[in-house]
Amino acid sequence: MTADRERRSGAFLPHLIELARETVPPMHPAGRPFVLAGAIASVLLRRLWRPAGLAGWLVTAWCAWFFREPARIAPSRPGVAVAPADGTVSQVAEAVPPAELGLPATPMLRVSVFLSIFDVHVQRAPAEGEVRRISYRPGKFLSADLDKASEDNERNALLLRTVDGHDLVCVQIAGLVARRIVCSVGEGEKVGVGQTYGLIRFGSRVDLYLPTGSRVLVEPGQRTVGGETVLAELPAAGPSGTGG
Repeated sequence: MTADRERRSGAFLPHLIELARETVPPMHPAGRPFVLAGAIASVLLRRLWRPAGLAGWLVTAWCAWFFREPARIAPSRPGVAVAPADGTVSQVAEAVPPAELGLPATPMLRVSVFLSIFDVHVQRAPAEGEVRRISYRPGKFLSADLDKASEDNERNALLLRTVDGHDLVCVQIAGLVARRIVCSVGEGEKVGVGQTYGLIRFGSRVDLYLPTGSRVLVEPGQRTVGGETVLAELPAAGPSGTGG
């Protein structure tokens, strides 16, 4: 009886560990310093005053949750652009892409996704392709849900040339409390659809510029899942005519 119980216990433990790995998403490397600092501060606070230590551990746990990077399964459907971030579609409109990328001042279709502090904050490549240009521009820290945030706020713009020859532009935009934009890819690097390429610390926004002729499949107010939600069908063949 004891041996049977031990066998069942031995089989259950690996299953429990695997279940935990599938349930608790991994953390983006950019969040590790915050979590480590929070853990150290919590230990020190607990020695001074136990309630403060408990509050510190709660904040540390929240930081670990905020910087989560859940696994996503990108659609295998060709000729589409997926959401570059989790959040809510705040606007679908025509707009000229960021001037610092050197593209023609020709309007493209822009889908803006607003990220609250409760959303996953990593950014993902909207399609398979090559990073052609990356340009960071300092700016203000207005609320990311304002229209003028696209023009005035600190941002990091990325030009992606898809395997079909289309130019897509992803713009990471800092928000009211965001103070750090992380971009982990470089110019000339190949990326896969849904691949994590960056992160914005705390509330923010991501704009995706699409070539003219794209068929947008989302509406303002709709929720998106980064790397999975299909935002648009791209034109049948490139190049998009947006430069590069």
